Amino acid sequence: MIKPLIQKVVVAVNGSEQSIHAAMYGILLSKQYKCELKAIYVVDTSTLRQLTMSRIFLEEESRNYEKRLCDDGSRYLSYLEKLAKEKGVKIETELKKGAIWSELIKAAEDFGANLILLGGKEHPNDTAQNSIRHDKISATNAEIIGSASCNVLVVREPNIEKLFKIA
Repeated sequence: MIKPLIQKVVVAVNGSEQSIHAAMYGILLSKQYKCELKAIYVVDTSTLRQLTMSRIFLEEESRNYEKRLCDDGSRYLSYLEKLAKEKGVKIETELKKGAIWSELIKAAEDFGANLILLGGKEHPNDTAQNSIRHDKISATNAEIIGSASCNVLVVREPNIEKLFKIA
C-alpha cells in the first residue's frame, strides 16, 4: 500500500490576510487528512541588517523594529494555535530569524514536510504566472517555489473563511 502523499505540512505565516488564509487551509487539510501541521513565521533580519548597513536604519531602530516583528510573529502564531484548537487540530509553531525563504526551506526540510503552503492573492482574470508576479511577496514566493525540495501550494481559495466556519 502506498503511503499518504501528504503527511507533514508547513505553512508560511507573515501576518497578511493571505497567509492567515493559507493557515486556515492547512488546518482544514490537517483535519481532513490527519497530517502534521507546522506554522512558521520568519522575522526578516536579513533585510533589517541590509537597511542598517545602508544607514537607512540606525542600529537602535533596527533592534526596536526587530522586537516589534518578533512580537507580531508571536501574536500571529498564537492566533493560529487558537484556530487549530477550535478545529481539534494540533499545530506546531515556530518563530525564526533570518532570510525568509531560506529559513522557511530549512524549517520545512528539518520537519520533513511533504508540502509547503503559501498565501497568494486571488486574481481571477490572470494566469497563474502573472498572479505570482502581482503578489506582494512575489520574490520570496518565487525563491521558496524554486528552492523547495517538496511540493509547494499557493493557496487562493476564495471561500476559505466560510469553509473554515462550517468545517
